[in-house]
Amino acid sequence: MELLESLPTLLKSFWYIAIPTSLIFLIQTIITFSGLDIADGFDTDFDAHLHDGGDFQWFSLRNLINFLLGFSWTGISFYSTIGEKPWFLITLAFVVGVLFVLLFFFVIKQVQKLAEDNSFKITNTLDKTAKVYLTIPENKTGKGKIMISVNGAFHELEAMTEKERIPSGSAVKVIKIENNILIVETI
Repeated sequence: MELLESLPTLLKSFWYIAIPTSLIFLIQTIITFSGLDIADGFDTDFDAHLHDGGDFQWFSLRNLINFLLGFSWTGISFYSTIGEKPWFLITLAFVVGVLFVLLFFFVIKQVQKLAEDNSFKITNTLDKTAKVYLTIPENKTGKGKIMISVNGAFHELEAMTEKERIPSGSAVKVIKIENNILIVETI
C-alpha cells in the first residue's frame, strides 16, 4: 500500500473504498453465477413496497457494494479532471453510485419478469375444455373424473355436472368450481 500513501487524501480515500468493494463485488459475482444461494447476511426492516407488488430491499449489502463501486470508481476516474473541485467530484460520484443501485434494481426487475409460475391453481381450469376420464353422474349425484391441461401439464380432477350424465370420452367445459370440485357441462 506504499503506492497509495503518496496520493492526495481524496484520491487515496477513493482507492481505499474501491479495492475492497471491487473484491467483494467479484466474490458476489462468482457466488451468483456458480448458483450458490447465500443471503446478504443482513436482516433489515427497510423494505420498499413497489406499486407492482414486488419487494426491493433498499438497504442490503449488495446495494451498498453497488453504490460504493460506482462511487469509488467514478471518484478515481474523474479525479484528474475535476480534482480541484472536491465537492463537485464527491457529488458526481454520489450520483453515479445511486445510478448503480438503480441500474441493479432495473436489471433484477427485468430478470424477475422472465420467471414463470407453473404452479397448479384450480381456478386456472375455469372455462377450459377437458375430456371425461370416468363417467360423471347426472344432477350432482356423484363424482366423475376429467383430464384437463393447465399450463401445459395434464391433471386428473374430480368433476360433477348439474345436468344429464356425461359418459367417458366426452368433451366438457369447466363452468364453475364448488369445494374444489369442478362443475362441467358438455360442449
